[in-house]
Amino acid sequence: MSFAQRITRVPTAFEADRAAETLAGLPGFEGAMKDLVSGAAGSSPYLSEILRRDAAWVEELDTEQPEDRFAAILSDVHALSDDDLPGGLRIAKRRVALLTALADLGGVWTLEDVTGALTAFADLAVSRALKSAISAELRRDRLPDQTADDIDQAAGLAVIAMGKMGAGELNYSSDIDLICLFDETRFSAEDYVDARTGFVRAVRGMTKIINERTSEGYVFRTDLRLRPDASVTPVAMSMEAAERYYEAFGRTWERAAYIKARAAAGDIGAGNGFLDALTPFVWRRHLDYAAIRDAHDMRLRIRDHKGLNKPITHLGHNLKLGRGGIREIEFFTQTRQIIAGGRDPELRVPGTVEGLTMLAAKGWVGEGEADILVADYRALR
Repeated sequence: MSFAQRITRVPTAFEADRAAETLAGLPGFEGAMKDLVSGAAGSSPYLSEILRRDAAWVEELDTEQPEDRFAAILSDVHALSDDDLPGGLRIAKRRVALLTALADLGGVWTLEDVTGALTAFADLAVSRALKSAISAELRRDRLPDQTADDIDQAAGLAVIAMGKMGAGELNYSSDIDLICLFDETRFSAEDYVDARTGFVRAVRGMTKIINERTSEGYVFRTDLRLRPDASVTPVAMSMEAAERYYEAFGRTWERAAYIKARAAAGDIGAGNGFLDALTPFVWRRHLDYAAIRDAHDMRLRIRDHKGLNKPITHLGHNLKLGRGGIREIEFFTQTRQIIAGGRDPELRVPGTVEGLTMLAAKGWVGEGEADILVADYRALR
């Protein structure tokens, strides 16, 4: 069925005048598609702007499959030259946002479809930006013994996606949390410093392509601060140095963060090898309740610091960080995974819904409680 035929709901336009102005530029839409576009434009200035700006691109959306249109966006990004990449990624980002928002608001895509599409685009954007930045370093001969043949593996640099990107759960306004590590075994001891310097420049170049705000907007806000000891370490560090840090100084919150970690771009094989090496750090065979207590106390301190201890009301409640919110459901899931995942590898899953489902199947959470938490999580997201 076409996009229009799959619509099961439409939002009500909050600003009727803005909805009408937007529809005036899209005269071909009728029926449910017209109502969907009206509701979206009338409730979101951002979507209204995209609908006006990309009216020609939107025109035939109602007769197509959203999956086909999304695949076409990714194909266009693959085809971009390095020179056209910054602008092309920004155009693609706003089109992905519009497509997923309409499919979301119209009930055409599930929550997992929406977050999966946003994450797939983020993966591709990071991959293209990284390869472009690595290519620039190779042209200047700044990565010892690496050639154009090594670009597909980013000359040994792996980008580890953390948080929502790592779990495939990105939303429309998510930052992307990345840890950038290089495989030091590709370089001799004499070339190590030059290689690290080249990778630091490449990561900064990648971040600029994705993060910089231009007249076309930005692609993703990028956060590199989850790496080991971020205040003193470079934005690209060796895998060996990272492993040593976690072995000696790794904290409970870092263990929990790695539940959602995923090698997303660059040298995927090396990235997966690094994550495998961290298994004893993240997943301990003994039931480490003391560590969970530390993490729980930290969460309460954050809640106190941000003033999120107020009673739950429908006005002004923080759906992400407040009591009973998205973060608390995620925390509930991750702590139980850390407690039991060392002994049961099947609990080592990145997604929140997936984690709750598996915890219930294994008896660590009651099925009724898991069903409630999953339903609440989906509603809040």
